[in-house]
Amino acid sequence: MNKIDVLKQVLAQDEENGSIWYLIGVEYKEQGDIANALQALSKALQYGDQEWKNKVAAELEALSQVLTSPKETIYVTEEESQCENNEGHVIEQDPEKEKQLHAVYANENMEENVVSMNVLQGGRSKQKREQEQITFEDVGGLHDVKKAIQMKIIKPFTSPGLFERFKKKVGGGILLYGPPGCGKTYIAKATAGECRAHFATMSITDILDPYVGVSEQNVREIFRYARSKKPCILFLDEMDALGFNRSKASGNPTLRTVIDQLLTEIEGIDTNTDKLLLIGATNMPWDIDPAFKRPGRFDKMIFVSPPDLEARSSIFQIKLAGKPISTIDYDMLAKETELYSGADIENVVELAVENVLGEIMTTGVERAVTMKDITDAIAETKPSTLEWFRTIKNYIKYANESGAYDDVQAYLKRYKKI
Repeated sequence: MNKIDVLKQVLAQDEENGSIWYLIGVEYKEQGDIANALQALSKALQYGDQEWKNKVAAELEALSQVLTSPKETIYVTEEESQCENNEGHVIEQDPEKEKQLHAVYANENMEENVVSMNVLQGGRSKQKREQEQITFEDVGGLHDVKKAIQMKIIKPFTSPGLFERFKKKVGGGILLYGPPGCGKTYIAKATAGECRAHFATMSITDILDPYVGVSEQNVREIFRYARSKKPCILFLDEMDALGFNRSKASGNPTLRTVIDQLLTEIEGIDTNTDKLLLIGATNMPWDIDPAFKRPGRFDKMIFVSPPDLEARSSIFQIKLAGKPISTIDYDMLAKETELYSGADIENVVELAVENVLGEIMTTGVERAVTMKDITDAIAETKPSTLEWFRTIKNYIKYANESGAYDDVQAYLKRYKKI
């Protein structure tokens, strides 16, 4: 696998990563593939601040010098070589192809640093539609979580002057933890909406690479991308994998170096100047390296509990919307699904619909989903959060000297059956 293939794997996770587009363009340029270099650099020019765009524009200017040379010798790709039945590795530039390349470059609006992408060699440029931003108004319940995020992340971000006057220390990130399926990612996106910031994600699959040193480079590139999109919230998903306790990873030197690189990048963030905020999420906070929980890093842990009564009612309404239903008592369903996660409630609705469809196929009589169908589905299921709570009870009992899990302990006191 060559360098371009590796970079394209990273790009597959985030097509708006201007840094990766830039690196791909430079690689194509070094290989002499001017057409693909222009396409990649033109994509890179769409993202980042003015300083970044100037850097990409300079690279495009260098390409223009190549295009204006009288007779340009370029390397052909393996695909082009096979198509043209060429024995050698270089060919002279085709005048018609050169004409196309000039047309692409001529369409650059250098004043605004925007490149109008043309269809070239059968390719087609695509513009990803901006995703609709969500805010806390779209998140049902979880008022304590919202309040904690407001104080730690949003207010220092939107009102830095007030915090500076009171000499209130700001910075660091927050770590959302709790049972799976309870909306940690959704809350992080809503936080970005509240801050009117871009939302970038990082997970273990975005980083790990079999080649030595590439994983660490991926970490650097993701942080560089996040800085190019500031104001930005960088969401680190599966922190138990990204920041796995190094004492437990002694047999995996690659993972240790990735964790070290991640700590270095986090240490270099100044929230006041970078306008880059960090939010981590994990189902297993006990597996995270203690170094990530030090002041200035993820020094605030926020417990994201299963949806409360209000939130469960809202989730049922959302999941049943658009389906043929009879009269439904959403408040009653919410009371019947205590400790259910949002994913559990979605599963209940899917099971109820599946049972109704099975009956319709058997009898040939179509009918709507009833209240009884849903309560029967609830009776067939159990909350998936129970196993998580039983696991963390042991950590609360034997490993909670710092009080990190006090919020969970207070929550569990309300539920004797766990």
